[in-house]
Amino acid sequence: MRQFDLTPLYRSTVGFDRLFSLLDSQVAGNQTPTYPPYNIERTADDEYRITMAVAGFKDEELTVEVKEGTLTVTGSKDEAETDETNVLYRGIASRAFERRFQLADHVVVTGAALEHGLLHVSLKREVPEAMKPRQIPIGGTTKAIDSQAV
Repeated sequence: MRQFDLTPLYRSTVGFDRLFSLLDSQVAGNQTPTYPPYNIERTADDEYRITMAVAGFKDEELTVEVKEGTLTVTGSKDEAETDETNVLYRGIASRAFERRFQLADHVVVTGAALEHGLLHVSLKREVPEAMKPRQIPIGGTTKAIDSQAV
């Protein structure tokens, strides 16, 4: 049971819909999926990597897509392939999955690679030049500035 209502925030703000939806879903107690397991690593100051354990999946059975600030990784096994064998015990999960990650502003996916059952998705924060801090050179005396204005 929720203790507070986010409705007044929806009425008085514009453009924060996604943030409030995330808060609302977390407060509501929605269970996040646990399959497949993953790690999020910082590899450099502005570079990250998501590593997902996708044992048994081929690269053509995986899809990595970015749309509107959301990274979606989807895996689906070919049913004909799994029905061929007579498995006595299935300990390696090969079920279909969809995992979503919210990306921060200016974070782009730079690549993806599948090796040894691990899917590595590389991310980089690319801040536009207009948003980067810059130093303003300090000119000469104020007399020079005043003479330029006249």
